[in-house]
Amino acid sequence: MTKLTAEDESSSLQSTSGPWGTPVTDAPSEPQLDLKKPTRFRSFAGLFIVLFAFAVPAYKDLSRPEAWAYWKDLYVYPSLTSVLISKAYTDASGRNHPAMLVSGTIGAAAAKWFRDQIDEAHLVMGDAIFLTSPGGDLNQALIMGEIIRSKGLVTAVAKRDSSGTMRASYCASACVLVFAGGEVRIGFPGSKLGVHRFTTVGGNGDPISLAQRTAGLVLGYLTRMGISPSIAEAMSSTSDIQWLPDKLTVESRLVSNPLAGY
Repeated sequence: MTKLTAEDESSSLQSTSGPWGTPVTDAPSEPQLDLKKPTRFRSFAGLFIVLFAFAVPAYKDLSRPEAWAYWKDLYVYPSLTSVLISKAYTDASGRNHPAMLVSGTIGAAAAKWFRDQIDEAHLVMGDAIFLTSPGGDLNQALIMGEIIRSKGLVTAVAKRDSSGTMRASYCASACVLVFAGGEVRIGFPGSKLGVHRFTTVGGNGDPISLAQRTAGLVLGYLTRMGISPSIAEAMSSTSDIQWLPDKLTVESRLVSNPLAGY
C-alpha cells in the first residue's frame, strides 16, 4: 500500500480536478468598497447635511425682524461710528487721556459693537467716551452704560469739527442712559441732554404693565449710577424730547463734573 507523506498529500490536493476535469481554482474575489475612502457622492451628501444643519437655524433666526436687525447692525452696517482721539482731555491731576467719539443711532447690536470698539482702542479707567446721538434701543443703551461703568470710563457730550476742535453736541433719549454710565460725567459747555418717556415695542401683555416695568428698569439703573430720581420723573413726564436745564442736570447729579457754563 502506498502511503502519502504530508508533502505528497499537499501536492495531491493542489492537483485535484473538478468532476468534469476542470481544475478547481480560487473563485474570483468580489470587488471591495474601501470604506476609508468615501465616494464623491458620499462626500457631497455629507457636505449637504452639514450645510443644511446650519442653514435651517440661520434662516429661522434671520426670518425674525429683530434677529435680522441685530445681524445687520453688527456685521453689515453698524448704526454707530467711532473715532479715537489720543489726547482729548486733561483730568484734575493734569494727566492727558484719550477719548473715543461715538456718534449715531443706538442700534440692535450696539452694545456688542461698543464693547469691541473699547477693547480695540485699549481704553482704561479714566479714559473717555464722547457722545453724539438721538437715542435708539433702550436695552442696548443700558448695557452700554453698564460697560462704561465697569471700565471706569468718563463720559461727555461733545463732537469734533472739521478743524479738530471739540464742540458742543447733543445726547437724547436712550443716549442719556449711556451717558449716565460714566464714572465721571462731564458737562461740556453748550451741550444738551434730552429725555422723554420710553415706549416698549412688541412683546405680549398689558401695555400699561409693560410701560411700568420699563419705567422701573430705568429708575433702578439711574439709581445705581448715583443719579437722582428727578431725571426718571422728567423722562416719564412727556412723550416728546425735553431738553434738560443745566441746573437740573447738575442738581440731579446727571452731570457730576460741570465745566464752565454750568
